Amino acid sequence: MAKKKVNAIVVSQEKLTSDIYALWLATDIAKDAKAGQFVGVYPKNAATLLPRPISICEVSDDKSRICLVYRIAGRGTEEFSTYRKGDSVSLLGILGNGFPTADIHGKRLFLIGGGIGIPPLLELAKEINDLALLDAFLGYRDDKLFLNEEIAEYAAVHIATEDGSIGTEGNVIDAIKSSGLKADIIMACGPTPMLRAIKNYAAENEIKAFLSLEERMACGVGACLGCVCKTTKTDHHSHVKNSRVCTEGPVFAAEYVEFN
Repeated sequence: MAKKKVNAIVVSQEKLTSDIYALWLATDIAKDAKAGQFVGVYPKNAATLLPRPISICEVSDDKSRICLVYRIAGRGTEEFSTYRKGDSVSLLGILGNGFPTADIHGKRLFLIGGGIGIPPLLELAKEINDLALLDAFLGYRDDKLFLNEEIAEYAAVHIATEDGSIGTEGNVIDAIKSSGLKADIIMACGPTPMLRAIKNYAAENEIKAFLSLEERMACGVGACLGCVCKTTKTDHHSHVKNSRVCTEGPVFAAEYVEFN
């Protein structure tokens, strides 16, 4: 689908934790949105020109709205938190490639998310819950959980917290080991250290894994090469062992990505 800049209208905004918000937007690009894709959201402040990449958390059943769950991380996202019903928002989308779902029928999938990497798993769970057996392993810093109840409507949820306040003490790998379960396929989104650990775990256990990378982005359309990641194969665009997360990704097969 061609990427385009559109105006969306704020339907609602909810504060989920002290710094995480859920923003519902009415937009015609919702009809093309898939789990794992993202949009660029343009701040209105002229001093913050570049769009902020935010993953699509959920698409309404009638394909007329998208939900973006984001954390306040700077001036742009702080501005987003002030938006109210009826406000107009400029979006660039739909961007990136989502999670592959062609070969999952009847298989056990681990959906793994850490922190602000959790939101894309909700739409993924909605899209595939009738096709596969789903276990969601969600990692948080403490007891300030978000989206776990929504994901639990479609998958068995296992929680890990760094401080041990809820669920397994530690990270998502600790929660997986505690569960005694083994997946046929892993789909994950989160910070680089988590994805590196998942890649290693998947390789050690001979599990196919797909990773959604979190990278800082500028243009969002592959022109600036500001979000490249190291890969095991030569990219047809750059002719080196790099790929653009915004265009070839953000979802990659784990064996294709190289972590430092």
